[in-house]
Amino acid sequence: MADFDLIVIGSGPGGYVAAIRASQLGQKVAIVERENLGGICLNWGCIPTKALLKSGEKYESLSHLKDYGLSADKVGFDFEAIIARSRGVAKQLNQGVGFLMKKNKIEVIEGDAKLEKGQGAPKVVIALKDGKSRTVQARAVMLAVGARARALPQIGLEADGDRIWAYREAMTPKVLPRSIVVIGSGAIGIEFGSFYRALGCEVTVVEALDRIMPVEDEEVSRTAKKAFEKRGMTFRVGAKVTKVTKDSKGVKVFVEADGKAETLEAEVCISAVGITANTDGIGLEALGVEMDRGHIKTDSHCQTNVKGLYAIGDCAGAPWLAHKASHEGIHAAEHIAGFKTPNVHSPIAGCTYAQPQVASVGLTEQGAREAKREVKIGRFPFKVNGKAIAAGDTEGFVKVIFDAKTGALIGAHMIGAEVTEMIQGYVTAITMEATEEDLHGTVYPHPTMSEAMHEATLDAYGRMIHL
Repeated sequence: MADFDLIVIGSGPGGYVAAIRASQLGQKVAIVERENLGGICLNWGCIPTKALLKSGEKYESLSHLKDYGLSADKVGFDFEAIIARSRGVAKQLNQGVGFLMKKNKIEVIEGDAKLEKGQGAPKVVIALKDGKSRTVQARAVMLAVGARARALPQIGLEADGDRIWAYREAMTPKVLPRSIVVIGSGAIGIEFGSFYRALGCEVTVVEALDRIMPVEDEEVSRTAKKAFEKRGMTFRVGAKVTKVTKDSKGVKVFVEADGKAETLEAEVCISAVGITANTDGIGLEALGVEMDRGHIKTDSHCQTNVKGLYAIGDCAGAPWLAHKASHEGIHAAEHIAGFKTPNVHSPIAGCTYAQPQVASVGLTEQGAREAKREVKIGRFPFKVNGKAIAAGDTEGFVKVIFDAKTGALIGAHMIGAEVTEMIQGYVTAITMEATEEDLHGTVYPHPTMSEAMHEATLDAYGRMIHL
């Protein structure tokens, strides 16, 4: 007889949300966590980095007080206090997840889990923190084991907690470095670069591809690079890192671009070259779980090829985003409980919380054209939006992509202040299969920056009003 209806391995934003939903549906649930409730996102990723970025944003805004008719004396910052605030935010939310586990009667088992063949779903063997072992069985097991920062030891790019940092070290330094080389210009690299530049560090970002933020629309990528350069960040694009060395004074990053070699020197190097799924050492090979380049292969209901075994979030492949993991976790929990749910696939927005922010959902213009889609494209700049002008946040624009034949919204891309909050409007529209008629007929409150979203949809069909 099974001990539980569902055992979730990993308590990140996918795992703990899945456990809560399963409990709501009357399931007896246990969650296994080897480190901290809330996982990487809450403790070492999404949440504490946003606390750091907010401190950087607030400090940076002080240099523009005259623009608002304001002044202040002795402007400065306490770096240790900034870091302490970030860790305090993470601790508060970690405790909140603990409360949610108790509220929903979910048993939390602290330890390392490994899967073995069982009757039906795999059994879970847990090495407890007190040195003992516990074996539990459930009708279904859900892997929400997440991922870790990718290391490239062959070129010397491996976090050492001193001169070479991954995300953990970048969030808890004891001293603010004067110069940093960031390798990788995805969301993580750009966010850390933005934070440290706001505090006055010299920041150079190295990107192997021909433009920064390569998953974003090309127009957004170009605009972002100009905006970050205006703030003092420098970039090397199309640059391959061949070697990283370190000594007591700093690091040297050897790069090659356009057939030329260059050596970048800084006090610290931040590695943001991607992630590696935490799928090793948990027994997947012995079970015969199908894999794809280190990630677990799943079907449209998050099921693996092994009976009773599900996988969600980062360990199950891209996009590696917390909200994607939560969505999959809820879907899988409902499927396990017997719900006839539709396929899990839904539009997933990407957000980068730098200055300026970047947000997107759906196809880029390049992606749509490569797919041979006939498109209508609309744009609207914040520089002529009333609320943006009043707030002094006129940087950036909104861009939308419609299917010309059906009128369906198939992509949206933004760069500017608080666009990470605004993108959900387009996510909802795509999810509900909205057309240009739906969006043209939507009334946007005035004055808001979201009015730029309306104007962009109007522009795609030659109906823009305010420009």
